[in-house]
Amino acid sequence: MQEKIGFIGLGIMGRGMSANLLKAGLEVCVWNRTASQMEALAAAGASAGESPADVAAKSDIIIICVSDTPDVEAVILGENGVIHGAKAGSLVIDMSTISPQVTQKIADQLAQTGVAMLDAPISGGSEGAAKGTLSIMVGGDAAQVERAMPAFRAMGKTITHVGGTGAGQTVKLVNQILVVGTMLAISEALLFAQAGGLDLQKTLDAVSQGAAGSWMLSNRGPQVINRDWRPGFSIDLQQKDVRLALKAADELGVPLLGTAAVFNLYRTLQQRGLGSEGNHALVKALENLSGVEIKAEG
Repeated sequence: MQEKIGFIGLGIMGRGMSANLLKAGLEVCVWNRTASQMEALAAAGASAGESPADVAAKSDIIIICVSDTPDVEAVILGENGVIHGAKAGSLVIDMSTISPQVTQKIADQLAQTGVAMLDAPISGGSEGAAKGTLSIMVGGDAAQVERAMPAFRAMGKTITHVGGTGAGQTVKLVNQILVVGTMLAISEALLFAQAGGLDLQKTLDAVSQGAAGSWMLSNRGPQVINRDWRPGFSIDLQQKDVRLALKAADELGVPLLGTAAVFNLYRTLQQRGLGSEGNHALVKALENLSGVEIKAEG
C-alpha cells in the first residue's frame, strides 16, 4: 500500500520538491510557517496541515526541508512538533542542511517514540528542486532508505546512501566546501578575464567543457556575466552551511583555508544587505577588492 507523505517547509527548495511528489502520484499533506505558501500546493492536489504535529499524524513518511538547525529542532521537537503527532513506525526524513551532531540527537529522541529518521540533505539548487534532479545524500538505516525510495526518486536523480545517522549531513558539508571553493575560483577567473579584455561568453564557452568545467561554472558563470543575482541558493543559506562546515572542521582539526576565506567574503556582502542574492554574488566581494567589475553582455 502506498504510504502517505507529509512535507514541512515550502521555501525555495521545498516548493519544487513537494510539487514533484504530487506529480509522482503520491498523497501529500503540506505545512509551512507562512500559510500562503501552501495555496499553490493545495491547488495542485495537496492537503494542508494545521501544524507539524498534524501533518505527522496524517502521514507515514514526514519530510522536512527548512532553513537551519534551530528550525529543524522546532518543527520536530518543539510545541506542536512532529514528535507529538508521529505514530510509532513512521519515518521522518530531514532534507535540510544542519549540524550532524544535532541530527544524531534528534534521531535518538525520535527513536524513543518508535519513529525512525533519515538525514537526507540535497544539492542542485532551486533548478534541481523544480526539475526533480536533485542529488540526495542519505544517512541512516538501509531498510528505511529503501522504504523512502519512491519519495526520493520523485525528487532526485542521484540518491546515495552514504552511511549511518549523520553521515548524510557530513557529506553535504563536503559538497558545500566544494561548491564555495569552486565559486571562488570562478569569481577570480572571470575577474581575470574581464581585466584582460576577453569576451566573457566566449571564454566560458572555451573552458566549460574541458578540465575546468563544473556544474557551478555552467549554471552560475552565465548568471555572473549577465549580472543576474537571482538565487538558486542564497548567500544567507550558503553562509549558514559554510559556518556548519567550519565548526565541524574545527572539531575534527582540519584546516579549511579557502572555505574560511569565502566565509569572510560572504560576511562583507551580508553587511551590505546582499544576503538574499544568489551565492554566485560572491564575485561582488572580489569586485570590491579589485576595483574591476564584470560588465553585463550586450
